[in-house]
Amino acid sequence: MSQEAELSHVRERIDAIDHQLMDLIAERAACARQVALIKSKAGDHQFYRPEREAQILRRIKAENPGPLDDEEMTRLFREIMSACLALEQPLAVAYLGPAGTFTQTAALKHFGHSVSTVPLGTIPEIFREVEAGSVHFGVVPVENSTEGVVSHTLDTFMTSPLFICGEVCVRIHHHLLSLESSLASIHSVYSHQQSLAQCRGWLDQNLPHAERVPVASNAEAARMVAERPGTAAVASDAAAEIYGLGLVATRIEDEPDNTTRFLIIGRADAPISGHDKTSLLLACRNEAGGLHAMLTPLADHKISMTRIESRPSRRGVWDYVFFVDIIGHRENPAVAAALDHLRRETLFLKVLGSYPEAVL
Repeated sequence: MSQEAELSHVRERIDAIDHQLMDLIAERAACARQVALIKSKAGDHQFYRPEREAQILRRIKAENPGPLDDEEMTRLFREIMSACLALEQPLAVAYLGPAGTFTQTAALKHFGHSVSTVPLGTIPEIFREVEAGSVHFGVVPVENSTEGVVSHTLDTFMTSPLFICGEVCVRIHHHLLSLESSLASIHSVYSHQQSLAQCRGWLDQNLPHAERVPVASNAEAARMVAERPGTAAVASDAAAEIYGLGLVATRIEDEPDNTTRFLIIGRADAPISGHDKTSLLLACRNEAGGLHAMLTPLADHKISMTRIESRPSRRGVWDYVFFVDIIGHRENPAVAAALDHLRRETLFLKVLGSYPEAVL
């Protein structure tokens, strides 16, 4: 058989598979519409179910036969799920704008491209819009593997009634964007302060004399640089495309595994998915052994703690609260018992939400 004949045979098979895929996707979409009708008749208007989506994506990851890797396969199914959900209820999701930020990337990774993303200027604005019901969900950064926590997000949780209902992790690649074509022409570098810190070593070596200007977001930096010759932005390749900037240098982050964790915030948290986290806000007695006493209930009930951060409570000098992540859902018996124990040992306990662990 000639090469052309072999290729023709394979292409015919691909065309046949495409028709099968289209039929199956259409059938799945019809099922999604049926789900919407059943829920509407019962007065249930919560169409987005984060625990259900997490279960599906975990199953896809576990059953992936290859040759596509797990991340690519789950991304494809995420988009199918996103399009089907849009038939039930189009979602509006707020993120830290403008367009082209890593927070928007996180929103699209978690919800898929069939949602409407709404850019807002600050993290408190995102919380307010979700609280007001102007959008269904919000996406906010909470910690970076290189530079640690995003304090604005933690501080806003202290007074917000919202819940954490999901998380998503995004591998962060920073690029130097500019109207200029050479480093020698750049006298100022704009970016979010976290991004400047994540690229400190590269900037020290390659642009030691350039002024570093912190701004509200990386995308805002790109927007500003597009109007200012002689400047550069540390931002994403998406921002370069949106604002018409050239890539002067790529992947300038100091740590190759640089990753940011984002939280999904909403007006309710998520039911049990089987692989969950619970986030807590705690205050302990300001006395010797206070922190030990606060954490003992977790050890007693064999609850694994994955993160603890302290923040000033703003109620008094040297008065702190603690943000704690634990493994398990608050409705799990062991976690529920630990929380009851914690309430007796702490001055203050607020469950910020139980939610599925990030799939990838």
